[in-house]
Amino acid sequence: MIEQIEFEFQKRFGDQYLIIEAPGRVNLIGEHTDYNDGFVLPAAIDKAIWLAMNLNDTGRIRLFSVDMNEEYDVELTSSLQKSGMGWPDYILGVVDQLRKHGMNSVGFDCVFGGNVPIGAGLSSSAALEGGVLYGLAELNGWKISTMNMAQIAQKAENEFVGVQCGIMDQFASINGKESHALKLDCRTLEYDKIPFRDPDFKIVLCDTGVRRELTGSEYNVRRTQCEEGVSIIQKSHPQVKKLRDVTIEMLEEYIDQMDDVVYKRCKFVIEENRRVLDACDDLEQDNIGAFGEKMFQSHQGLQHKFEVSCKELDILVEVAKKVEGVIGSRMMGGGFGGCTINLVRTNTVEQFKQEVSRDYLKQTGLKVEIYETTISDGTRVIKSTEKQTTE
Repeated sequence: MIEQIEFEFQKRFGDQYLIIEAPGRVNLIGEHTDYNDGFVLPAAIDKAIWLAMNLNDTGRIRLFSVDMNEEYDVELTSSLQKSGMGWPDYILGVVDQLRKHGMNSVGFDCVFGGNVPIGAGLSSSAALEGGVLYGLAELNGWKISTMNMAQIAQKAENEFVGVQCGIMDQFASINGKESHALKLDCRTLEYDKIPFRDPDFKIVLCDTGVRRELTGSEYNVRRTQCEEGVSIIQKSHPQVKKLRDVTIEMLEEYIDQMDDVVYKRCKFVIEENRRVLDACDDLEQDNIGAFGEKMFQSHQGLQHKFEVSCKELDILVEVAKKVEGVIGSRMMGGGFGGCTINLVRTNTVEQFKQEVSRDYLKQTGLKVEIYETTISDGTRVIKSTEKQTTE
């Protein structure tokens, strides 16, 4: 893939460029807690987007997606508009946010591609945003902390693309650490590295093949429902800013004042937030069995209380439960499709692949893509063709 990206860049733009690797991410546990100022436990993985980038003197942004086999070229005007094509908007959104932070790039060229499945809940969009941002910072000599990069990339998706995502995806892709999950406090952006490198277990992802588009979808509806619950509780508890501040006992006080659906949404988030903290304790105590059980509990909540699962995700989790060596399984990502994440004993991974593939095909008529993943480092420059000069 990297060779193909380099070939396309050289053919179109020349032989001077940086190669940036921007990984996808998994979230071990903690779904829909990030935009509620809660806790999450993501990790960068060894599936990535690679970008060849360099500045140009044309005053234009010139882009080529290897995966889509599409190009996009736009003048760097004072007001960038959506492309109408989808994928360029994640890049344009980053440029738009950088301008708002007082950083104006000259024109630049970018060719990119990768092996992060698009729409599978592995945050291909966050990897693209973070990769472009990291590359522009390197090329322009801007000093931007990785924490600020995550915030800028998140705002690009919120304000330009129109998805009201939290900060987890961008944070994990940019700040990932090999063999560690990141326990992130989405309010303060403080984080701890939690070791996750037991050789007896593998993280295995199962892709339903069902794709969903988050923009303008149920994702934003769920966020509004959480905010509605908070607004009811705030009337008597002004210290409450987000669901992060609400206890189950506090929520129960307002059950009669809330729509049943809003109540269910809020209850899930409060419970899931607690699960993340307890799951981190499990990992630090090497209690991988208890951690896996919380993954199953998380899926139950996402399926029945937050209602962002789908038939195919539920089937994959039920099938996984029956396979020897599986200690945890749940849907991952925004929902309505994408992947399940599974903790599987290393010596039963091949059996897992066979049984899940067979049973999923039998029940849905669909083939499942299965990926073994390893926790990796975050976004970084892996190559520069800039000519080095010595005194």
